[in-house]
Amino acid sequence: MSALAMILAKNGYSISGSDKKNSSILKELEKNNVNVFRSQDESNIDKIYKKKKKNILVVISSAIREDNLELKKAKTYNLEVRHRSEILNFLIDQKKSIVISGSHGKTTTSTYITTILSILKKDPTAIIGGIVPLYKRNYNVSNSDLLVAEADESDGSLVKYNPSIGIITNIEFEHVDHYKNLEELIKIMKKFSKSCNCLIANFDCKNLQDNIQASKWFSTEKIDNIDFGLIPKKINGDEIIAEYYEMGKFIDCLKVPVPGIHNLSNTLAAIAACRTAGIIFEDIKKGIDHLQLPSRRFEYKGIWKNRLIIEDYAHHPSEIDATISIATTIINTKNNYSKISPNRLVAIFQPHRFSRTEKFKKEFARSLSRSDLVFITPIYSAGESEIKGTDNRSIGDELKRLKPSLEIYTPDNNQELIKLMKEKTIEKDLILIMGAGDINMICANLFLKVLDNKLIRTDLAA
Repeated sequence: MSALAMILAKNGYSISGSDKKNSSILKELEKNNVNVFRSQDESNIDKIYKKKKKNILVVISSAIREDNLELKKAKTYNLEVRHRSEILNFLIDQKKSIVISGSHGKTTTSTYITTILSILKKDPTAIIGGIVPLYKRNYNVSNSDLLVAEADESDGSLVKYNPSIGIITNIEFEHVDHYKNLEELIKIMKKFSKSCNCLIANFDCKNLQDNIQASKWFSTEKIDNIDFGLIPKKINGDEIIAEYYEMGKFIDCLKVPVPGIHNLSNTLAAIAACRTAGIIFEDIKKGIDHLQLPSRRFEYKGIWKNRLIIEDYAHHPSEIDATISIATTIINTKNNYSKISPNRLVAIFQPHRFSRTEKFKKEFARSLSRSDLVFITPIYSAGESEIKGTDNRSIGDELKRLKPSLEIYTPDNNQELIKLMKEKTIEKDLILIMGAGDINMICANLFLKVLDNKLIRTDLAA
């Protein structure tokens, strides 16, 4: 929403909006003449209506409920209400677009494509779901004819888009609040795939192989009958050496400066998109040297009391698996971007949504069981109502059954988490903070002293 607001503001529209949380993004919006209300109240709509009277469009996301005070007030004024996807579609239709969807890796793939194009002076308009390190923001405004956008499958709205180039990174059942089963999600992804002028898909995902007709396929596992292949040869905690192929023909050996096989796949998706857009590989290779993970994707936060702190957005069992795999590689190879060579993996996990936790608690337990010490915080509801019997302890109970010897803690609140962190972690731990809720803010504000986005040595009580 913030990226859309900024792009529209830069294009001359009068933009207002509300957000309860303070952030650097809100401050930047305000600097660009966006009127930001710091509370969500019906009086906000009154103020806008009294000032403008007409030509007012109210844009909502799927997170906005029917009982939202601003939405209810907008309806009393008979204001036009549109979903954010309709605004994004308006922007997509104006340019040569590369639209990225899939259950996992959308933000990272979008970031990589945007980074490569920007390094090559192609300057795309970009609407991304996370902070792009090159921009230090989640958008880019441009007059060029290229647009890169992330298409969220969580609410099915991506069927409205008709991109020049579409990408599907993978398909896996996740958004149980919107889809009844995997089959419903596959139907939506099929509709999206058919609306793309050219569709690029991940051959390594069986759900894609079995259900989607792609124009071009990419793989990190095979090269035969594959349009784009990137086969890993050496894997470290901070980079991967891989061989790049096109239509089975060896092209070059690449040093990909990000960890994790899933990020190698995301890198290949970005290469495939840029090649399909007509960019020569020699130029793309220059951009690969500049790749960085977006914010909250295995993000190095610094050192605290000789412990390595990493933060990740992982909130699905598959994402936790991928994130823990990187952490395990760092521990096993002693190869990472920190002066500390960690010996032990500590996982702090904040479950996201009651519905997702209820559906995947056994899978969460299995993923977390690969850690040496686990803290599971109370669930971040994301506006959902509680489900009886579903909480952080329900994951902990599954984990205890699966691995009785594992040290597991399920604190009731942030203060208890802080106390346990002080007592149970030791030097040379790799502390992996995972979750899509506000766990990053909890950790930053309550037990990690942050200065210029890097940790400084401090006491937990500070």
